Amino acid sequence: MPNKELQLYSCEYVMDTALQQTPFIVDRLLAPGLYILAGAPKVGKSWLVLDLCLSVAEGQDFLGHRTEKGQVVYLALEDSLIRLQNRVYEFTDEPTENLDFALLADSIGNGLEEQLEALKTTKHDLKLVVIDTLQMVRSGTDISYAADYNELSSLKSIADKMEIAILLVHHTRKNYDADPFNMISGTTGISGCVDGSFVLAETKRGSRNGKLICVGRDIENQEICVKFDRYHWVVTDSIKPYKRDMFALAVHDLMLDERSFIGSATALCDLLNRKYGGQFFANRVTRDLIQHTDELASLGVKFTWRRSHGSRIIELEYDHKGDGSKGALVCVEVTGTRGAPNLVPALIEPGDSSFAGDGNLPSG
Repeated sequence: MPNKELQLYSCEYVMDTALQQTPFIVDRLLAPGLYILAGAPKVGKSWLVLDLCLSVAEGQDFLGHRTEKGQVVYLALEDSLIRLQNRVYEFTDEPTENLDFALLADSIGNGLEEQLEALKTTKHDLKLVVIDTLQMVRSGTDISYAADYNELSSLKSIADKMEIAILLVHHTRKNYDADPFNMISGTTGISGCVDGSFVLAETKRGSRNGKLICVGRDIENQEICVKFDRYHWVVTDSIKPYKRDMFALAVHDLMLDERSFIGSATALCDLLNRKYGGQFFANRVTRDLIQHTDELASLGVKFTWRRSHGSRIIELEYDHKGDGSKGALVCVEVTGTRGAPNLVPALIEPGDSSFAGDGNLPSG
């Protein structure tokens, strides 16, 4: 059977196409994809994921991070119905319509994938599926890298296809390693396949104090200090405050005055500089316009570009009818002033370039 021809994307297409940004389910922690949560037996992983499920189902903060409300399915494959009932009552006295449970499921490669895909027919707003535990749905006995990777790849394909997060609960090894992710049971094929990994580790066994260590492709690498208090894992340190991305807001307010703009990125930087002060960079402004195309459109600002004599020409057009703010100055909510002198540090503050709009300097 001949190989399919590679689908190639030009560098210009990759750089100049407005692509959909990652829609977080739990801000900076969980996006659509496949994830694994590992920890020692009886450390409290099931309490943590039940809290996660209820938080997403209700649209409430989880460990100090905002959530996107949606439907959740929790496969509690090691629990009985009475144990599950007792756990849920430790969190709430009122049921939520967005959360469903299952105590039995098929294994990977033997029907689980079809069971998960079928959820979309009844759960149209499905955001999250938790499988507790991974071992309960494994079908093979091969412990090689290839076996681990291939088995989890089918779940990752399902998560990507359905645009949901699938979280696998798993165990860590007994042997200590300075790198907590090396303690995830199995080969590195598991951590290599998933989009993100979480390790829940107590500072001392039985202390009920520990850390949730997070790493992933689309999430921030971080360590969250937590303690187990009355069946809840609660944060004990300060969460890094969420920096609102204000680039689209600033362009919107500029266009309320200008109404339209046609010119180079440098000329647009000059306008932004005159309105807000500070220093803006043409390459960063171009990138931010492309990555904020949808948000700008929701604020009534249409962004297009074309090439003229080898140079990129930016075109911005403001339409009041498409403005979700109804013509209000949206930066006022953040800065409290039309002149917005204190908006500039937020726009040009150096960042780590992990997310769109995180600063406007070359370093971020």
